[in-house]
Amino acid sequence: MKRRRGSPPEPGCLQAWAAENRALAERWRAARCSGPGGAVKREVRQQRGSFGELLLRMQGLPAALPTLPLELTVLYNSMLFTMGASDSAIKEAAEGIHQGLLRVLEACGACGKDLSTEELWQKVLREVTVEELQAPLHRLGALQAAWWVAASRLGSTAGLFRLLSNAEDPGRARCSEGENELLSLLKAWRVPAEGASLPLVQSTEDLKEILCTATAFLQGLQELEAGNFPTALSLLQEAAGGFCSKRVLAQIYTCLGCCAQRMGNLQTALQHLKRALQVDFQCLPALSHVAAVYQELGETEAELQALALLYEALEKNPPVAASSSPHFLIRTELPVHTPILASLLRHCHPSEVKYLLARRCLQDGRVADAVEHYLDFLALLQEGLQQQVPLDGGSPLPRIPEVFLEAASALEQAGRHQDAITVCEEVISRTTDLIPRMLRVEERLQRPECPSPGTGPSQQKESLCCLAWRAAGYLHQGWAWATLGKNKEAITQFSRCLSDLLRVQMDGSGAEPAENLLPEVEVLQKIRLLSLIGRGTQFLELGRHKEALLDFQHGLQISPGDPAALPYLVEALWKLDRKPEAAARWQKFSQSSPGEDRQGRPLPLFLASCLQRAAFPRREDLARSIGDYLGTPHVDPAS
Repeated sequence: MKRRRGSPPEPGCLQAWAAENRALAERWRAARCSGPGGAVKREVRQQRGSFGELLLRMQGLPAALPTLPLELTVLYNSMLFTMGASDSAIKEAAEGIHQGLLRVLEACGACGKDLSTEELWQKVLREVTVEELQAPLHRLGALQAAWWVAASRLGSTAGLFRLLSNAEDPGRARCSEGENELLSLLKAWRVPAEGASLPLVQSTEDLKEILCTATAFLQGLQELEAGNFPTALSLLQEAAGGFCSKRVLAQIYTCLGCCAQRMGNLQTALQHLKRALQVDFQCLPALSHVAAVYQELGETEAELQALALLYEALEKNPPVAASSSPHFLIRTELPVHTPILASLLRHCHPSEVKYLLARRCLQDGRVADAVEHYLDFLALLQEGLQQQVPLDGGSPLPRIPEVFLEAASALEQAGRHQDAITVCEEVISRTTDLIPRMLRVEERLQRPECPSPGTGPSQQKESLCCLAWRAAGYLHQGWAWATLGKNKEAITQFSRCLSDLLRVQMDGSGAEPAENLLPEVEVLQKIRLLSLIGRGTQFLELGRHKEALLDFQHGLQISPGDPAALPYLVEALWKLDRKPEAAARWQKFSQSSPGEDRQGRPLPLFLASCLQRAAFPRREDLARSIGDYLGTPHVDPAS
């Protein structure tokens, strides 16, 4: 390309600018060596402004070849401070690089005004052959790569490094092939030597190492998100051996642990996650994943210990925004921004961990511990709902009424029935005004194609959830009163539960298999069945056998052959002296395989205690009585 004949600045200006660049770079090195702190942050802001002013003075004159090496060096230093200032400033730096390339073409008598940045780089690197500009352009190319990696434009980055390494192959598919060969291109790129006359605030060699690590990390995350776990593992291992801070290394090991977990290599996952904590004990997301791996391994004690440590750490040291290292203006974490990384490194809130402790203790039968944790969680809610309960979609917390009902379930199992009744009353009172008088819904999984105004699927689902919570509150109260020996109060609460459920009108055959039912409808049916069993048992205790029989029959209409309801029906028939019918029912029941019980979807945890209470307690006695009546050895269907 022909050189432009222009008037370069006076030699005195060039020397003054070079001296100013040198002084600023030396001042930065001195400030950086003083260690982290507010003074260094102030120096970053001052340096950004000073380099920016110097660059403006230089670019205020027409571009000239003699000054371009210095101008591009000042641009490099200025953009380093701009990109290191904040994530949002990276775009500003990209615009600065674009302007710098236009200045190069201007000095050479060419124009690139209408070209994209990618096209501009192609034109500059192919046509500008001035030897003095090669090193500054290569440094600027490394900054451009950092911007493109941050934007996940890995194909563009690979194309740039093909040009920088003189390894362009026009026949290649740049995007897909580029992503696969990007790391090798980066490693093969020869960093230009740093001249003493044009000092840099961050060496290009360091920038190259950071780009290699960030690219491996980013590609590993992309492969992890795509489900290509072996490739993801290889790339993340490459990143772990790269150039980064301890904080980022801990994040990489955390991602390695998550990748190994998804591959089913749980012990390997634990090793990676423990390594993350050894590198940076403040990497609390790793501790959260450790608990999840222990849960998958079935090691509940270790899981609960991990959760307890996590809760303690969050209480003592709430997560704060990580401070930036002053030693490197561009760091490995700067170009790596993906949703999956944010998801894997999500910091739990103390209230979430407290809930997980409560839930896992309840599921494992550690009732006393579960009660303590649930009450602690409810106390956290009292301190301020918005502050204590995360509202993002990644939270493990269920809806708050479900937590109250789970707490009631734990209290019941701990024998604190009055407390359970009180907790349920809170749910009932808060959902009363949220349920319509009548609710018509589809029984099957498919939703109505044209819902009537104001009763769309989302509102229907919300109404069904509120109804389930309120009905479950009455159900828990019924069983609690029953345990306290208050039959009439128990019958009242069971009846209120059943009355509430009459608000729902199903559009369907009424005999859908469980797997075809809407999840909310299946929960409502189970609540109805448990309430009928509960009320029926109270009628039996009061000697009202016919009413009990009707409830059990109704329950079996809802859930034919249900192993919980059928023994109660047989007992009611027996007490009504309908022994032949009772014996026939029992024989049919005893001949059915235990494996024939319908599984369906997992039911909410807040129904666990009710399911336990509904289990028939006199199975052996009933089997013996029927066996004696028939003159045959008694057979217990459960055996």
